[in-house]
Amino acid sequence: MTTNIRPLLVELLTEELPPKALQKLGQAFAEGVRATLQRHGLLADGCAVQAFSTPRRLAVHLSAVLAQAPDQAYAEKLMPVKIGLTEDGKATPALQKKLAAKGLDNIDLATLERESDGKQDYLVARGTAPGAQLAAGLQEGIDAAIDGLPIPKVMRYQLADGVTTVKFVRPAHGLVALFGADVVPVTALGLTAGRDTLGHRFMSSGAVSFADADAYAATLAEKGHVVASFEGRRDEIQRQLLDHAGRLSATLGDDPEVAALLDEVTALVEHPTVYVGQFEEQFLQVPQECLILTMRLNQKYFPLFDPATGRLTHRFLIVSNMHTDNPVNIVEGNQRVVRPRLADAQFFFETDRKTPLAARVEQLGSIVYHNKLGTQLERVERVRAIARDVAGKLGSDFTAADRAALLAKADLGSNMVGEFPELQGIMGAYYAAGDGEPDSVVQALRNQYRNRYDAPVTQDGLTAAALFIAERAETLVGIWAIGLAPTGERDPFGLRRAALGLISAFEQLAAGGWLKLNQDGPLSLDGLLAATAATFPAGKIPAETLAEVRTFIYERYRNQLINDHDRNAVEAVIALTPPLHQVAERVRAAAAFAQLPEAASLAAANKRIGNLLKKAEGEIGTVNDAALVEPAEKALAAAIAALRPQAEAQRAAGDFAANLRTLAQAREPVDAFFADIMVMADDPAVRANRLALLGQLHTLMNQVADISRLAQ
Repeated sequence: MTTNIRPLLVELLTEELPPKALQKLGQAFAEGVRATLQRHGLLADGCAVQAFSTPRRLAVHLSAVLAQAPDQAYAEKLMPVKIGLTEDGKATPALQKKLAAKGLDNIDLATLERESDGKQDYLVARGTAPGAQLAAGLQEGIDAAIDGLPIPKVMRYQLADGVTTVKFVRPAHGLVALFGADVVPVTALGLTAGRDTLGHRFMSSGAVSFADADAYAATLAEKGHVVASFEGRRDEIQRQLLDHAGRLSATLGDDPEVAALLDEVTALVEHPTVYVGQFEEQFLQVPQECLILTMRLNQKYFPLFDPATGRLTHRFLIVSNMHTDNPVNIVEGNQRVVRPRLADAQFFFETDRKTPLAARVEQLGSIVYHNKLGTQLERVERVRAIARDVAGKLGSDFTAADRAALLAKADLGSNMVGEFPELQGIMGAYYAAGDGEPDSVVQALRNQYRNRYDAPVTQDGLTAAALFIAERAETLVGIWAIGLAPTGERDPFGLRRAALGLISAFEQLAAGGWLKLNQDGPLSLDGLLAATAATFPAGKIPAETLAEVRTFIYERYRNQLINDHDRNAVEAVIALTPPLHQVAERVRAAAAFAQLPEAASLAAANKRIGNLLKKAEGEIGTVNDAALVEPAEKALAAAIAALRPQAEAQRAAGDFAANLRTLAQAREPVDAFFADIMVMADDPAVRANRLALLGQLHTLMNQVADISRLAQ
């Protein structure tokens, strides 16, 4: 091969790959090849990389690759001269071994340079090494790409020779490697590279041959009936779905599961074609969540919804891997498959309704929650007590909260939840409504498993909020107490999610007016955790648990807020661990304060004050105004006296931003004080009085946030 620049294509043909991992596998394969070629200097400037992935292939196209990398200058520090050379200047065995290991065994010893490190002379080999050949670099790149794929489980299978065994995610059947129009002589998984692959399993026959690397996608589409690009197939599927939905005056829905299902079906087909199916309208009497779940989860169908009501219709869309002018067999086959599933859902629902939800509570005594925490029934009793406490503090109906907590897990023993665990809570809400339970209880059951609150809590939603908070508090304290706090990425009981959910509930209680910015309660995190711990048997909760859970929750809040707010402002507020429902507003206030021209100076001064107060011996006393003799300290005392009433009133009113704006007025007397006054004076009385004055200022300035952290 001559040293020129051409496009490069690599394709690995396999058995059907895991659909949920397909896109990542394609990206990882492409990156593995690209990174290795880049490291060897085989990529030309402006080289574009395109990853391809279908159910049966991983491929990458690189637009500008070198046949041979440019020569590379090298400098190899070998060893001290006295070790490497004999007295007559010949190579010692040690040097010979070193040179052989570096591939320099034919080097002329006279060309070795000598360099001193200040202690002794070293032998250094300098020269120019020929650049890597594409074949060698690509072989290494393919090997690295295969080894680096994010595969949770690999298969071990035997090659056609009946002797060799290889490991890969799925058996591989073909390898294509084209540099322009030339085949690159590389191998992988017992395969030798060529220019031929296989197309669609049913819509094509025989080998599909590529004239050159650039012809890959077009040739595979035309002759193989395969859309190689994952993104291209997804776009085509989405286009067809929306087109069919529009013609049927329906929508696909807007929940996140639609996008997830779109990704999954994209990984299941090579030539997507969308068809319309339907089922008997009688099945619409079953809760639509059941039908939606079975269609999406089990059959990979896209249910269609009425755009006016959002209700499920009796039509659905099928993404097929086959195109035919007469799809009647495909449609009828899919309808035949889905009908028994819908019938099962109908049977489960009708059977479950024969037993009142409240009658199922007793069954929870035989379901283990955790062997160290007892049964689900014991957990229910704890959550009931917490929910009553929360509801009482919020002025809500604690009877409704108690009832909601009692019934919250009762659907775990139902047939429907046994078949579809994802419907926990949702089915409980349907069964509770059918039993005539209050709307507030039904709503609470339906919302108990949501990840977070994203809207202000209303009067009607207080019971739901009480159950939501109680369940997460019980989870956090109980699971933490038995030593299962999250470690690294492991969080099997979802404590991080529980903490963020709890935070969101406090935020939305504040947004709904149930928690006031000018009040620390009536519901507080410390009170909630204490009430939660009291529901467990004596001695079950270690003494340090509540403090650790509290710290954990604030740490989660910190990490969440840093995504949207200035890091220093967040750190300044979290350092004070104020009431949860005040944190967000305090952060906004601190961020606004940080933009004021006075902020930097006051933050630096506050940091200095904090350090001085830490060095003070004994307790900080009160200020003796008569002992203030210097103009600068008198001026600071006067400023504190003038600003304190207004700042404290603003803090008491929950107007944190106004509080900090008021304190910004202290900049000039603060700056003058530190410019003119020696705080740590020799006279103990003077020093103590000045420290007391600074203590007053420190307390006043840090009512909303630790201002010193804005100076970081």
